[in-house]
Amino acid sequence: MRRVLILGSTGSIGTQALDVIRERRDRFEVVGLAAGRNAELLAAQAKEFDVAHTALGGGPDAIGDVERLIRDVPADVVLNGITGSIGLGPTLAALETGCTLALANKESLIVGGSLVTALAAPGQIVPVDSEHSAIAQALRSGTAGEVRRLVLTASGGPFRGRSRSELRSVVPAEALAHPTWNMGRVVTTNSATLVNKGLEVIEAHLLFGVDYDRIDVVVHPQSIVHSMVEFVDGSTIAQASPPDMRLPISLGVDWPHRVAGVGAPLDWTTAQNWTFEPLDEDAFPSVALAKQVGRAGGTYPAVFNAANEQAVDAFHEGALGFLGILDTVRAVVEAHSAPDELSRDALVEAERWARAEADRRISAA
Repeated sequence: MRRVLILGSTGSIGTQALDVIRERRDRFEVVGLAAGRNAELLAAQAKEFDVAHTALGGGPDAIGDVERLIRDVPADVVLNGITGSIGLGPTLAALETGCTLALANKESLIVGGSLVTALAAPGQIVPVDSEHSAIAQALRSGTAGEVRRLVLTASGGPFRGRSRSELRSVVPAEALAHPTWNMGRVVTTNSATLVNKGLEVIEAHLLFGVDYDRIDVVVHPQSIVHSMVEFVDGSTIAQASPPDMRLPISLGVDWPHRVAGVGAPLDWTTAQNWTFEPLDEDAFPSVALAKQVGRAGGTYPAVFNAANEQAVDAFHEGALGFLGILDTVRAVVEAHSAPDELSRDALVEAERWARAEADRRISAA
């Protein structure tokens, strides 16, 4: 029986995790739940799964309650499904307990960088993003020294095939019409700009210790192959499955074991076409910028992420055009001066500065 504590239990990752656990109550026990706002659903979840320990509140003032929940409730696995860099504190708290961290909150790793990786024991962080789960599965086919490169797949989002000039006039409703995944506003918009894929490149570097020049992105609109690992002998191992987050979630909470029946397999009795296309870096320069930010390290990823969140909000409020999102992010990154040492206080200050600088530039545009 694996004891699981779920952060962000009322969101997309959390509710799907509970779907997985609901079908295997003999295998998992939910020992704690935390949610941002939806008190009614949190209470219903606690009642259904007989959970005595909960925390409510996703803001900076309430995140301390989530960290205390992690420290006070013994668990084998903490699933961090919180959205945004506010998940950094819970990520660090989970690692400090020594339990397995099933990480869906990519921002905490990207923003925290070496603070997170230095605290994590080998194998303690299990990725829940479908791409990084795919890589983790494929990496079991060889040793670290046999890996030539990692290949992250991207659906291309709703604007695949459009030129940069054609992206100038797109509106928020179009950016939210993702062809494959049903996600929240920020993540869906990030998928439209491919900022999300840039963040995933930084995440892959931190998770797997592979240099940025050996991490590539390829566009795969069917979202069947979730990512690939190329080995030095020319072999490429790919993980393929229908797009369903319950599969990587189940691996996250029970790694390295597989949960039978959690997802439907591919149907090999029908004809299928899987296509792969190079990334148009002129129309979508976010991956190249993310690699630049990742190489710089320190507080630069925090600035990148915070500025992007402000720009995405401004886009949806009608204060910024679609191309203005990444233009703003790039300008804020280029204006940043990183401190000599990385600390939580330095990250908080860098994010505060980035948000204010992004807002200033948006207002002046």
